[in-house]
Order: sequence, then C-alpha cells, then structure tokens
Amino acid sequence: MTQGKRTVAQRIVYDAFEQMEEKQPGSTAVEMLERAIENAKPRLEVKSRRVGGATYQVPMEVTSDRSEALALRWLVGFAKAKKGTPMKRALATEILEAYEGEGNCIRRRDEVHRMAQANKAFAHFRW
Repeated sequence: MTQGKRTVAQRIVYDAFEQMEEKQPGSTAVEMLERAIENAKPRLEVKSRRVGGATYQVPMEVTSDRSEALALRWLVGFAKAKKGTPMKRALATEILEAYEGEGNCIRRRDEVHRMAQANKAFAHFRW
C-alpha cells in the first residue's frame, strides 16, 4: 500500500488472485498464497554482533512472525521490481513461483540460509 491507497492495493491483490486461479485452476488463490509464504519463509538469518572490536555475522533463528513478514515483504518487493509489467501480473507471477518452489523469493531465502550456514562458527556469540 503506497501513500495509504488501500483500495488500490486491494484491487491489485484481488486481480492477482483472479489471475492465479486462471493459471492454476485446481486450487484457490488463498491456498496458493499460504503455501507460497510457507515456501518463502526463512528459518535462519544472520545478525551483526559487535564483540571485542570485531563485528561478526551471527546466525539466529527467525521467529514465526518475522519469517512470515519477511516472506511477504520479499514477495511484494520482487513484484515491484519487475518494471514494465502491471503490478497485478507481477504479484501473481511471484506468488505462483514461490508456490512452485522457485523464483526470486526462494533464491533470497536460500541466500539467507547460505549466509547463516557459512557463519555457523560464530553461533556461540548468540545471546
């Protein structure tokens, strides 16, 4: 929702849902959105911790609320980044790709997980 334009945002989401149901006739748009969010949720992330003058990227578990918020933020952000296509089509495409386990959101989640895995040695700085 940009600049408080709620009705515009609602129209975009509902139109995206209609397009999703046309492309995947077997299931409802809400089910697809829930599964897309579930697929895009990160389980781990890295946070910066300053210890003794050095900054470490410390892997931490993500709470369920934050992981859901990140997944939604990534879905909308990657849809906005698709210039030249209408927002409703871009949002529908991003949700469908995440539903199928591919696309930008899944790549971002995997990238965050890779960062956490690479910095596993600093997990003892977690507090």
